[in-house]
Amino acid sequence: MKIIVVGGGAAGMMAASAASEAGAEVLLIEKNEKLGKKLFITGKGRCNLTNACDPDAFFGNVITNPKFMYSSFYRFSNDAVMEYFESLGCSLKTERGDRVFPASDKSSDVIRTLERHLEESGVSVRLDTSLESIELSNGRICGIVTGKGERIAADKVILALGGVSYPGCGACDDAFRIADALDITVKEAEPSLVPLTSGDEWVPRLQGLSLKNVSVRLDIGNRKIYEGFGEMLFTHFGVSGPVILSASAHIREKMYGQDPVLHIDLKPALDHKQLDDRILRDFSSVMNRQFGNSLDKLLPSKLIPVIVDLSGIDGHKKVNEVSREERVRLAGLIKDLTIHITGNRGFDEAIITRGGISVKEIDPSTMESRKIPGLFFAGEMIDVDALTGGFNLQIAWSTGHLAGVSAGGS
Repeated sequence: MKIIVVGGGAAGMMAASAASEAGAEVLLIEKNEKLGKKLFITGKGRCNLTNACDPDAFFGNVITNPKFMYSSFYRFSNDAVMEYFESLGCSLKTERGDRVFPASDKSSDVIRTLERHLEESGVSVRLDTSLESIELSNGRICGIVTGKGERIAADKVILALGGVSYPGCGACDDAFRIADALDITVKEAEPSLVPLTSGDEWVPRLQGLSLKNVSVRLDIGNRKIYEGFGEMLFTHFGVSGPVILSASAHIREKMYGQDPVLHIDLKPALDHKQLDDRILRDFSSVMNRQFGNSLDKLLPSKLIPVIVDLSGIDGHKKVNEVSREERVRLAGLIKDLTIHITGNRGFDEAIITRGGISVKEIDPSTMESRKIPGLFFAGEMIDVDALTGGFNLQIAWSTGHLAGVSAGGS
């Protein structure tokens, strides 16, 4: 049996190895000049390859279609992924938030491990080879046509074409183009885990400021759609950082027209009374200082001028002249700094793509197309996505492994 795997990313390499181990003759084609190009930059080059959480936590971090992942995850779980890489000689370590990385902190080691296993498994690899179309005979898979016009016969094809994010790594709309040609339903592609933009004039003044241990809430109208805790970063265009990327995963494109508002609690460990007491203590030690110079113990220096301006309190006013009403307003601002969100930075800066092949088109127990026998799907091209922390790569490993085992063993 001959299987062609299209796409040399995480899901494609896993699928090719699994299919070969199941006894099939496997050809892996990749349009880039090397395998794992996007994998190389994940986790800031360290490759957060999975998360060591329990199953309930894993499914809780899958935002879109978590139930679709039941079969593939339990067939090849995060524990299985860790055991897999360790058995191939890639030592791992677990860090804060149960994030799992190669012990070397080098994504290149993960890629080399996968490449070596492909070779040991007998998988043939052809680089600089794109997919033009899928060929069918009597409604079944019979091969592919490459971008160079070459016809390659196959009994089955596994598509692991990835998403649209990070076009610099070769990402494009191949998955959507191929699906459209085969009359397979797709969900519209949207950027996810992406920095957010704001039109508030004071935001660019904070460019480069990183805040740790802040609480954020994202509202659309009167509806809370996300609440989280962690680190964020101000930029020239808006906001970024882990907690912001997680918030972005809960916004659909149509929501940006509904005036999303980000609420930041700069001091989540203190309630309003505790914060007011803290401000009073700070003020009491600098009673004759100007208000604009009195917040250095409470806030980062770069944030102070912005908070002073937004508070409406005269920065030249002596601290002992600040009224209780003004102090309450200051505390309220620190507990609820609001940013109006206008959009996101698009696919160029999105970590993943939301959307793709509709899960209704795929048998979740095999990853095979319900419409076209012999056609399988894996990875980011499927309409399943998750938060940061290794969960999206786990989706790639699980769906890739199941697609490979299913295609190669039948």
